[in-house]
Amino acid sequence: MAKPIKAGILGATGAVGQRFVEALADHPWFEISCLAASGRSAGKTYEDAANWRLDFPLPETVAKKEVVPVDPSKVDADVVFSALPADYAKTVEAEFAKAGFVVASNASAYRMEKDVPLVVPEVNADHLALIDVQQDGRGWDGYIITNPNCSTIMMVMTLKPLMKFGLESVNVATMQAISGAGYEGVPSMAILDNVIPYIGGEEEKMESETLKLLGDFDGEKITNADVRVSASCNRVPVMDGHTEAIWAAMSDDPTPADVRSAFLNFNPDLGDLPTEPEKALIVRDENDRPQPRLDRNMGRGMSVSVGRIREGIRYIAMGHNTIRGAAGASVLNAELLHKMGKL
Repeated sequence: MAKPIKAGILGATGAVGQRFVEALADHPWFEISCLAASGRSAGKTYEDAANWRLDFPLPETVAKKEVVPVDPSKVDADVVFSALPADYAKTVEAEFAKAGFVVASNASAYRMEKDVPLVVPEVNADHLALIDVQQDGRGWDGYIITNPNCSTIMMVMTLKPLMKFGLESVNVATMQAISGAGYEGVPSMAILDNVIPYIGGEEEKMESETLKLLGDFDGEKITNADVRVSASCNRVPVMDGHTEAIWAAMSDDPTPADVRSAFLNFNPDLGDLPTEPEKALIVRDENDRPQPRLDRNMGRGMSVSVGRIREGIRYIAMGHNTIRGAAGASVLNAELLHKMGKL
């Protein structure tokens, strides 16, 4: 049996950090070797430091682990998964990369850096070649890779199979779950019986990250896709699962049947990775699907569901925001890196 890859989690006590624990606790390749968090949590056992919120018991393998500071000298790991806030991640993730760690980040701090791969494996695995550019240019022994914003991931998974039709522009209106804001992100009195038509920075992320993800890598740099993206992001009283209404204009003017076929046939083979879903996209033909409560756990939370494909082209996409849109995305990236021999 191969020796497990030691995995650390930075920001292990928060909402996404707990999803990392869920994804890695029984992973066939990775073993949680270190849990790191802020000073108020460091020194405590994980069960005492983390206000465990997921709907299954805290894994016994991590419950008694001592939480350590977010410091490269205190972390014992081959790869670290970052669930840190963006402003903190900007400094800390670079420190880990300089110290030789592989950093698989869910934070937004480095997503749009020209030499940092922003990756969804089914969409742009070739962009991982930017790792060599990053290490050469920055002189780091380690490196940083990132996954996109949770709402961007759902959308770009559906846009990739439409590129062959000459994708020109995209309009999207999101209905985003409250878990995307973290445990303390949206006060209950603000979201109950309400829709909040603004999420700070979300629209800009969707509009910029999508172009990088769908762009072309020439061996040295990424040229953004020539697609116009306009987003309107809304917070709704749903616990988990981001729903998106998407309008896509394409030069080839495909029919709804063409688009449905493209979705059905979109299932890139990543090499049987542990977190890879059986189907990247699941097409729902019922008039009232997909729905978060019914469809968010498809593919163990890693599949994106699509439905209501209509003339226009208009359709609905939905996925689990803290699994496919966050922790699961980072773990899938790291699995692909390991498959490529880069861990």
